[in-house]
Amino acid sequence: MTQVPLSTSTTASNGAINQDPGPELMLECRHLGKVYSQGPEEVMVLEDVNLQVFAGERIAIVGSSGSGKTTLLNLLGGLDLPTKGDVLVAGMNLASLNETQRGQMRNRYLGFVYQFHHLLGEFTALENVCMPLLIAGLDVRRAAQRGEAILARVGLGHRLEHKPSELSGGERQRVAIARALVTEPRCVLLDEPTGNLDRHTAREIHLLMAELNTQLATSFIVVTHDEEFARSLDKVLLLRNGRLEPQVTMDGGADGR
Repeated sequence: MTQVPLSTSTTASNGAINQDPGPELMLECRHLGKVYSQGPEEVMVLEDVNLQVFAGERIAIVGSSGSGKTTLLNLLGGLDLPTKGDVLVAGMNLASLNETQRGQMRNRYLGFVYQFHHLLGEFTALENVCMPLLIAGLDVRRAAQRGEAILARVGLGHRLEHKPSELSGGERQRVAIARALVTEPRCVLLDEPTGNLDRHTAREIHLLMAELNTQLATSFIVVTHDEEFARSLDKVLLLRNGRLEPQVTMDGGADGR
């Protein structure tokens, strides 16, 4: 995998050196820790986790079941607050925001895709996708236009009026991905997005994510047990004993930048 430079220098016509700031730092966590209380005991789930995610970067997080991967995603997305440390999204420290402000930040900057799609069964595919736009205050007509466009992009332009029960597993997950992308978030967090799909459908979802990443320069942070898929991303990190570390490949090298 190729190292992407964080900054480069160019020389202007007048001889001055211009500093290229390089890719934008989209999401960062510093010395993140999470402890849960179980009766009189405290259970450490995450300890001193550090991570930087740049615009357009695709990162896989792997680890055994129960290692804290979903907990980490929830902290990165502001769905939960850390016991210690900081999470910054687009330069904003989530700890400095109240609950309403964190919700607004998520709606503007982040998208979420879960292993179980969490679509609302009484609404159509289009209505499910439009929901984040309507929450953000967009009028119904414009929300519908954007919803139709993103559903067409994920290959479901012909399924707008179908409810989740009328869609296949792969189609439901595509709707969930469209819902996550309709607000054009800078970063999408995915928790085992293809864990319940057959290999062929999962492969289609992986290709779709790669295409959308190229087209929209969206960052992806993916929790997955699919090692082949993980290796296709820009960086693979292993969550073990509460800490993130580069995954060691079979040849003994570190997978990731």
